[in-house]
Amino acid sequence: MKPTVMRAPLGGWAVQSPRRPLLVKKFGGTSVASIERIRRIARLALESQRVGNDVVVVVSAMAGETDRLLKLAHQLLPIPDSRELDVLASTGEQVSVALTALAIQAEGGQAFSLLGHQLPVLTDSAFTRARIQWVEQSPIRRALGRGQIAVVAGFQGVDPERNITTLGRGGSDTTAVAVAAALEADVCEIYTDVDGVYTADPRICPAGRKLRAVPYEEMLELASLGAKVLQVRSVEIAMKYEVPVHVRSTFSEEEGTRIIAREQMLEARRLTGLACERGQARVELLGVECRPELVAELADLLAELNVSVDMLCHAQCGPESSRSDIAFSLQEGELLRARKDLEQFSDRLGARELRVSGGLAKVSLVGIGLRSDPGIAARLCRGLNQQGIPVSGLVVNELRISCLLRADVADQAVRLLHDLFGLAGDTSVEPLTSSAPA
Repeated sequence: MKPTVMRAPLGGWAVQSPRRPLLVKKFGGTSVASIERIRRIARLALESQRVGNDVVVVVSAMAGETDRLLKLAHQLLPIPDSRELDVLASTGEQVSVALTALAIQAEGGQAFSLLGHQLPVLTDSAFTRARIQWVEQSPIRRALGRGQIAVVAGFQGVDPERNITTLGRGGSDTTAVAVAAALEADVCEIYTDVDGVYTADPRICPAGRKLRAVPYEEMLELASLGAKVLQVRSVEIAMKYEVPVHVRSTFSEEEGTRIIAREQMLEARRLTGLACERGQARVELLGVECRPELVAELADLLAELNVSVDMLCHAQCGPESSRSDIAFSLQEGELLRARKDLEQFSDRLGARELRVSGGLAKVSLVGIGLRSDPGIAARLCRGLNQQGIPVSGLVVNELRISCLLRADVADQAVRLLHDLFGLAGDTSVEPLTSSAPA
């Protein structure tokens, strides 16, 4: 069979020829938290290689290391320079890749470590939350061709000016999926301290059940709404390039949860699960001048600040009024960074009041076709109201219903809604596709 040349996603032109199955295995901070755990993942990688697979390992910093480094920076400045934060935070992964490569060598294998700038993983210049634009695959291909396991630093990249960048919390997930897309890997396995994706976080809802498979679209919603299993941008890339993702435990041989296209599922559930995102704030610009370009101006400001918001609502104060109100939610950390600019924006618009409410949580029910069945939103609101849980904001679309609540009642709300919508029922929906290589 002659090799063919085709463009590989995120990674340039590649020569495609008959090859061994290629697996990308990502290990999070708890998986590399000690030398013994690093030895374990070295053995897992070598087991996969010895049965005939090419293997790429992506690792995070050791558990707690990134937080330790960032804490040092905040002891010097309350709001440290973001470029220097990236220089500092990226060092955690440098330790992990070197130790993992050495552990593979200690187990009798061959390994070659690569930092973000050595591939390179090319990103934009949005320090602390950079987005991947390109992954150069040739250094990994060369390592695999030499019979080595390529060990790649997650979470980090380099911008066009050769500045070190990082990808935000959970960014190693995004590195792993982007590398898998560039290499056209057979599967991207995300190893973590949980054994899959659940209908609700089992730490706060013991009735939560593990899902066998989740469509990309619903997983994207769950990730964006507070489920901590996968970083949202990793799911975006997986969906765009149709990368099969398998979320599983480092400490168990059990099958985890497969993230796949909806059409690959034998049957689909209407409701997938619940997510909860704490640390939320609600911002209200009250009594601002009512004009068509108002929301666009706010969107421009938020884009300039690189701040993401949700639950945006714009309403005229009355049918005859020339004033309107704008409200939206965002993370409290984002608010801290953007508050001064929002206050200036409010003053410029002549707002009657800038009202900020903190200590909130966003609880979201995720599924499909939720907007087309208004009875679901009604049941959700009525169920919370009957238990004396006030809702301060609500948004409904085809894939989710989200409500803002006081953070101190969020766990109660998750348990209540999980029971109300019967999410502890059968979750054994099978993917149509056969299992990928292990």
